Amino acid sequence: MALDTAWAIDWVRRTAATIDDHRAELVTLDREIGDGDHGENLDRGFRAVVEAVDAGSFDTPGAVFTTVATKLISTVGGAAGPLFGTAYLKAAQAAGDATELDADALVAVLTAARDGVVSRGKAEVGDKTMVDAWSAAVDAAATAAAAGEGPERVLEAAADAAVTGAESTDPLVARKGRASYLGDRAVGHRDPGAQSTAYILRAAVDAA
Repeated sequence: MALDTAWAIDWVRRTAATIDDHRAELVTLDREIGDGDHGENLDRGFRAVVEAVDAGSFDTPGAVFTTVATKLISTVGGAAGPLFGTAYLKAAQAAGDATELDADALVAVLTAARDGVVSRGKAEVGDKTMVDAWSAAVDAAATAAAAGEGPERVLEAAADAAVTGAESTDPLVARKGRASYLGDRAVGHRDPGAQSTAYILRAAVDAA
């Protein structure tokens, strides 16, 4: 399947479904090192996104991403709304008016999303945040594209790497967000934003 508007819409729906499926897990992860609302907030946000997408008409993946961004920023509380919302907004800008995303365009979209999160959250790799998952995904996508892989394989490489990136947060001491107040007590717990990032990128693969 081409990474076109239909794919982008299906990605939204699959993301909402997977966040709903893993809502309790994300709540638990966030309760261990945060305020416990990550799963509920993200689930509410993507339900609103699906409603908006179902009610709209879109010509490009970028237009879909813009709607996702707007809804997440307006409906998701805590840090997740601004961070994921900015990721989708920057992804939309990188996608531009393209009706399909080839491998290089996909790398540009993922890179812009990651850079949006970094800019908004002021975090870097190793801070025990969703940046650890996003950066791993971007690096893997760029490597796959450079090797001549098509967009679906590039996306799969990104999603696989995001899982590894999320897992890499387990032994880290948090340097950003609420978890940073816990010091060594955050060690052994996975960052919920990194885990939800991995789920979101896996949904993109499933849609493709």
